[in-house]
Amino acid sequence: MTHNAFSNANAPLLPGVERITFYNQEDTITNQLQNGVRGLMLDMYDFNNDIWLCHSLRGQCFNFTAFQPAINILREVEAFLSQNPTEIVTIIIEDYVHRPKGLSTLFANAGLDKYWFPVSKMPRKGEDWPTVTDMVQENHRLLVFTSVAAKEDEEGVAYQWRYMVENESGDPGVKRGSCPNRKESQPLNSKSSSLFLMNYFPTYPVEKDACKEHSAPLAEMVGTCLKSGGNRMPNFLAVNFYMRSDGGGVFEILDRMNGPVLCGCETLSACQPGAAYGSCKNVTVQTRTPSMDSTAGSNSGGSYSGSVQFSRSLASVAQLNNIVVFCFSLLPLLIFLL
Repeated sequence: MTHNAFSNANAPLLPGVERITFYNQEDTITNQLQNGVRGLMLDMYDFNNDIWLCHSLRGQCFNFTAFQPAINILREVEAFLSQNPTEIVTIIIEDYVHRPKGLSTLFANAGLDKYWFPVSKMPRKGEDWPTVTDMVQENHRLLVFTSVAAKEDEEGVAYQWRYMVENESGDPGVKRGSCPNRKESQPLNSKSSSLFLMNYFPTYPVEKDACKEHSAPLAEMVGTCLKSGGNRMPNFLAVNFYMRSDGGGVFEILDRMNGPVLCGCETLSACQPGAAYGSCKNVTVQTRTPSMDSTAGSNSGGSYSGSVQFSRSLASVAQLNNIVVFCFSLLPLLIFLL
């Protein structure tokens, strides 16, 4: 999941305005989705008589923190879902929209209401979610969560912390050996919420530092958060600059998170369709380099090389159940930015 997915360092500026904000990603939403990202963190604000994506402060969007109208990004998501009828996308909104029915109208105008996973079908007490097959068959392929509790009743947009636990974002979330829950969330080992969002990005994003952050330190933190969650593997992994790494990278780490959960193997690539749990094939982990799109300019996203290993104990605690199968099979990569 990409943290502040819209905050693209190569995004065009508004006419006559110099943008003053932090950047968290390096490519467009379309490119992120094509590279395997299946979760987007978006900050939405009332601005210019519309709903905009802004990386701002104190709940107010300014022309120097604004990126673009939110509907532009959502239309990219709609195009991707239309062209890929078996894919599922999750959106988490840091919500500063105050206009009545603002979110529900926005998503309908973007053509995304036809993919909407209804709140009425979401498990509220930690039960299993539907399988990916069921979600695809019913065309419930878009999960949307908001940070405003009242909008669940007012607009049918799920309140995030009713359905998921989450660790601290920013610097507290990358402190070695510690994985505390954020104040809005239940404890990470709570059984009342089915989903687990793991944040792993510093308070101040620095592109070159992401190469080191997304290597061994990230793999180690997955193990730390796994223990804090009562041996529950995170369902969503939120990062900055998802394409950057010194070795293995976010994609490989997710492969190693999914393997033990889905099939009992060290990596997802060792799973054998239709085989018994724990029946693994011998494979060499293939690293892959996400592609930059034409809007990315001369900035390089870095490449993946080397290998990131989890300890054997990390793999051994993973248990197969419907909710974890649902989350990991539908989300090859989830990166959240808040």
